[in-house]
Amino acid sequence: MSLESVKAFFAARQADIAIIELDVSTATVAEAAAAHGVEPGRIAKTLAFRLNDGRDVILVARGDARIDNRKFKDAFGKGKMLPPDEVEAITGHPVGGVCPFGLASELPVYLDVSMQAYDEVLPAAGAVHSAVRISPERLGEITAGQWVDVCQAFA
Repeated sequence: MSLESVKAFFAARQADIAIIELDVSTATVAEAAAAHGVEPGRIAKTLAFRLNDGRDVILVARGDARIDNRKFKDAFGKGKMLPPDEVEAITGHPVGGVCPFGLASELPVYLDVSMQAYDEVLPAAGAVHSAVRISPERLGEITAGQWVDVCQAFA
């Protein structure tokens, strides 16, 4: 079970991070923001891409961010977002619960600098009704994530 792999990931790192499980879906940014009572930007969405060189990567960005194609290409080269079935196969998490924790495959994790506008963000935790509250810095530490700038700028 995906939620269990996230719990195991935190336990293996002795990370005291509480997993929030709700009775409502948090599968979309809008649903998650409403359920947690936060602005959409605080929801940390996790996206999976296949790069043209064949590598699969995970990108975590603020919920209201949009990928800037030029910045993405400069950072990674060409790539495309993976379809839902492939996302679940490589991450072990269902779409709507995809997160950078407890992944089924060894995948490099990239974190967009857009999240640094917040002191706390809420990524999913392996299920369509789960999340964690975490600082962007701690998110980077626990996932060994590399910071990139691949989203459109915010005014």
